[in-house]
Amino acid sequence: MKNVIFKKTLFCLLLLLSFIGFSQNLPLSKDARISVITCGLGNETYSYFGHTAIRVADPVNNIDVVYNYGAFDFRTPNFVAKFAKGDLQYFVIVHSFIDFMNEYNYEKRSVFEQELIIPQDLKQTLFDKLNATLSSEDRYYTYKFIDKNCTSMVVDVINKSLNQNVITKKGDTDITYRSILFPYFDGHFYDKLGTSIIFGTKVDQLGTKIFLPFELKNSLAKTTFQNHPLAKESQTLLSFEKETPTSWWNNVYSYLIVLAFVILAKNKIIDKIFLLILSLMGVFFVAVGFYSFHHELAMNYNVLLFSPLLLILIVFSILKNKRWTYRFAVLHLMFLLIYTLFLINKAHFFIVLPMIITSGFVLVRVVLRNKKRIPIII
Repeated sequence: MKNVIFKKTLFCLLLLLSFIGFSQNLPLSKDARISVITCGLGNETYSYFGHTAIRVADPVNNIDVVYNYGAFDFRTPNFVAKFAKGDLQYFVIVHSFIDFMNEYNYEKRSVFEQELIIPQDLKQTLFDKLNATLSSEDRYYTYKFIDKNCTSMVVDVINKSLNQNVITKKGDTDITYRSILFPYFDGHFYDKLGTSIIFGTKVDQLGTKIFLPFELKNSLAKTTFQNHPLAKESQTLLSFEKETPTSWWNNVYSYLIVLAFVILAKNKIIDKIFLLILSLMGVFFVAVGFYSFHHELAMNYNVLLFSPLLLILIVFSILKNKRWTYRFAVLHLMFLLIYTLFLINKAHFFIVLPMIITSGFVLVRVVLRNKKRIPIII
C-alpha cells in the first residue's frame, strides 16, 4: 500500500548496516519499545487506505527504526502486467524513524502509534523475526489485496512471535469487504465506480480478516494478551485533517450528465457506441478474471451488465439482421433484470443504478427498432 523509491530503500539498508548484520543476536535493552504504526489516508491511489508498519525503538542500543512491509519497485520488468496478474513481489524494508516521519509530515498524513505490552523475551523474538525476514528471501511476498498486504503481514509476524492468534478482527465482521472499502473512495468517484464493477464475489464475503490499517488499529485497542491489553492507548504522532479533493470531472455529476445524454439523445450511433463500451469493458473483465491471480477479480457477476455478448448484438445491428438483433437485445434485458435483483442488497447498487437505467433505455430502444411489425389488414 506504500510505494518507495529504490534509492531510498538502498539508503535505508546501508544506514542500518551497522546493526542489521548481527541484529538477530543483538539483545534489546529493557527500555526497548515495539509499536504498531498506523498512517492516515492520502489522496494518491496507493494511499487511499492508509498504511501499517512496526517501530522498534531502543535508546540504549541507539535504535529507532520502522519496518515497512509495503514496498515495491517500479523498475520491476513488466511492472503493470505483473501488478494486474497478481504476482508482483512486495518486500519489507527498514526506514529510520525520523525519515519515516518526515515523509508523512511532507504528505500531510496523520501517524498513530500503539506500543505493544509484551514481555521482554517476546519483544526479542519479534525483533529477531523482523530482522531474520529482512535478511532472507522471506522479505519478498506476493501481494494480495485482501489476504496479503502491509497490514496482514504485520498481523502475521506479531501473532507468530506470540505463538498464537492473539490479534483477530474486532468489529465489522458482519458486513462485507465491499461495504468496508466503499467509504475509503470518498472524493474519488471514478475510483469508487471502477472498483465497484471490477471486483467479483470475493469482496461480497463477510469481512472477517484484518486487511486495512485502521481495522488493525481498532482491533489492537480491543485485544488482550496474558490478561491485560496487548497495546497501550493510541498516541498521535502527527495530526492532519484529510483533504477531500474536488474535481470538475471526477464526480457523480459528470457521470450522470454523460448517461443522461445517452438517454436523451435517442440516437442509433450513440446507442451503439454506448453498448460497444459496455461490451469491451465486459471483455476486459472476463480476460482479467481468467488472467489475474487476484481472487478479488474472479467470478465477476458485473458482466451481466457489461456483457461481452453485446458485441454480437452490435454486429447483427450493423448487418441489419433485425431478428437476431431483437433477440440479443431481449436477452440482455433479461440479464439486466437478473443483475438488478442480484445487486439490490450490495454496497455498490446505487452507484451502478444510473448505468443500469441507461442500459435499460438503450436496450428497449433497440428492441422497439427491431421488433417485427405486425401487418394491419383493413
